[in-house]
Amino acid sequence: MSPLAHPFDAVIFDMDGTLLDTEAVFKAIVYEVCTELGFAMTDHVHGRMVGSSHETTAGLLAEAFGAEFPYELFDEKCRASMYVRMGDAVPVKTGAVELVSALRELDVPLAVATSSRSHHALSHLKSAGVIDYFDTIVTRDDVANPKPHPEPYLTAAKRLAVDPVHCVAFEDSVAGVRAAHAAGMRTVMVPDLVPPSEDIAALCVAVLESLAHAHDHLVSAPRTANGLQKHLHIKSKG
Repeated sequence: MSPLAHPFDAVIFDMDGTLLDTEAVFKAIVYEVCTELGFAMTDHVHGRMVGSSHETTAGLLAEAFGAEFPYELFDEKCRASMYVRMGDAVPVKTGAVELVSALRELDVPLAVATSSRSHHALSHLKSAGVIDYFDTIVTRDDVANPKPHPEPYLTAAKRLAVDPVHCVAFEDSVAGVRAAHAAGMRTVMVPDLVPPSEDIAALCVAVLESLAHAHDHLVSAPRTANGLQKHLHIKSKG
């Protein structure tokens, strides 16, 4: 049996790089802004930034380029450029809409757990046309401890009123995988820009090429006893 086909009660998704196809655009922006500010970005430094909160990113950049690195200006320029490039529509990852819509049809509770701040997260999910699929959205503004701490995932599970061990979590980053695994969730990595090391892959029940590869496993999977009861109760209302 596929490790994804075991019973579950809810599914929680990371946002950038997992649901939304934004990381490659943001990488290009990061390189451009650093060059403009007189700093030479590298793939190593950028790779450590992927999936990190703005506080962690600020620390990484100060470590890489020195305390004089103008993080606030860097952040402002990156966000302004991202806003222009995304325009009126934010692209989604392959299989994302099909997966979340199929899970929603089955009344599976869905959440987003992201390291992005609330304004960024809500505006991008809305522009991508997927915000209404989710019962709750946990952002950096909702937690004291961002990924790789498990708090974002534990908060999402609490809001959905499900046990974290009965959740499937989808992630693209190292920090995200560590967070979801530490929360006790069945963690699935769908790498975007950063491939997993053996240690990170070992924290996952599966490493998939895209969300499309998860569709058949999850949509046909049974729910836990608690999840099935909730599912039947919801269905009986209609």
